[in-house]
Amino acid sequence: MFLGMGELILIRHGETAWSRTGQHAGRTDLPLTEAGEAAARALAPRLAGREFVAVYSSPLTRAVRTAELAGLSGAENDADLIEWNYGRYEGLTAKQIQELKPGWELWRDGVDAGEDLGHVTVRVDAFLGRVRPLLDKGDVAVVAHGHLSRILTARWLGLDASDARQFGHPHPGTINTLGYEHGLPVVLGWNVP
Repeated sequence: MFLGMGELILIRHGETAWSRTGQHAGRTDLPLTEAGEAAARALAPRLAGREFVAVYSSPLTRAVRTAELAGLSGAENDADLIEWNYGRYEGLTAKQIQELKPGWELWRDGVDAGEDLGHVTVRVDAFLGRVRPLLDKGDVAVVAHGHLSRILTARWLGLDASDARQFGHPHPGTINTLGYEHGLPVVLGWNVP
């Protein structure tokens, strides 16, 4: 079976106050910092030479604004791209969570009173199901969040969502490229500024 030749360009939103301090920002709608806006603007020249058949964004302000500043006007908001709902861990750093739950590890233990990894996986799989056919026509850009991008990458590769722990956390304002090599889904680039 021939698979599309387009690439899926995953862009992590620019820096927010919480991404700078390592706080879990799931559903909290945070604005970009000045550095986050500058990083988003810096993406524009790298993306300018590409033609996208579709552009999608998480509906949260930090992703929408990153898309705008990166020159991806007209991005379609997609609720399946919203970040993991961290529940009671929203706004906490990993260190703070580990003080509450010694030995805690996100990918193994999940979150308290939030969204379980299985639910995030269902959202990501639904999104990929809609996007894969578009790659037959060309590239697709996605502006989303750190953990969501890692889960999307794991599922792109056919891995269990918990295997997302094997991908380094995408830095704010970076590009991650997913595509195909010899008909198989691969990671073509990761954490490219």
